[in-house]
Amino acid sequence: MIRKALSVLSVTVLIPALLAACSSHVGKPDSQEINTAPSARVVVTTDIVYTPPNWPETLTADLYKPVIEGGGPFPGVVMIHGGGWTSRTRADMDKISRAVASRGYVVMNVSYRLAPKYRYPAPLQDVTQAVTWLRKNAQVNNVRPDRIGTWGYSAGAHLATLAGLTGPGDKEFVEGTRVQAVVAGGTPVDVRLYKQSPLTNALMGVPYDKNPEAWRLASPISLVSPDDPPVFLYHGTFDYTVGVKNSETMYEKLNAAHVPTELYTMRGLDHFATFLVDAPVEQGIAFLDRYLR
Repeated sequence: MIRKALSVLSVTVLIPALLAACSSHVGKPDSQEINTAPSARVVVTTDIVYTPPNWPETLTADLYKPVIEGGGPFPGVVMIHGGGWTSRTRADMDKISRAVASRGYVVMNVSYRLAPKYRYPAPLQDVTQAVTWLRKNAQVNNVRPDRIGTWGYSAGAHLATLAGLTGPGDKEFVEGTRVQAVVAGGTPVDVRLYKQSPLTNALMGVPYDKNPEAWRLASPISLVSPDDPPVFLYHGTFDYTVGVKNSETMYEKLNAAHVPTELYTMRGLDHFATFLVDAPVEQGIAFLDRYLR
């Protein structure tokens, strides 16, 4: 029994230490005051309809609220699941949503329309509608309407970044939907790199050579501008599903535009392992504490 307990203790102590030793974090400010909220109990309201009656499909979300006596209003975060734009559900983001909410954020974990039934820009429009709903209902949900961010992983990170970087002058911009921070893990930042992928073709609904402009507009890296919100990117270096070069290139482009940007990479982790570990989530929350709180 003692030996077993020691083994468990070794795993819980050593794994985070090894991850920390094998990670790289660039762009993090050397010194900056961080207003960190204490860990709180979280209450969840499920299946909230956030789309208007005339939306092509009724979409729902789960709302995670921190319980902090005398606290709030809190920053808000729209959480977006992955699945190659074609599958999976928001349940995948439950653990991350709870972790973020417990640190003093109201998290809206959303479902969105999936390809191939729905094509770009449908899922982007769903995310911006979620931002609109959270901002419109900010007072009743104890949310700061001027402090809303997006967070996603994989295809969800693509949508989180796309929503964050779509601004005035861009074709899909909706007034009042600008966010103040983006956290994105394992992000495909340029769908044009995957012209032959069945997933990107399902999302776009048209081959690249038939509508290259649509593919450009669906690529967050093509939308970078100096007025973009701060962005936190995280990626595993052994990610052969969505190569780490995506985040590295995005980091360089955002830096060139003087957008506050951080890149957190973990050596030896693939696409799925990166999603499962806690270290990047902790770093993402710290980033939100720096820029959203």
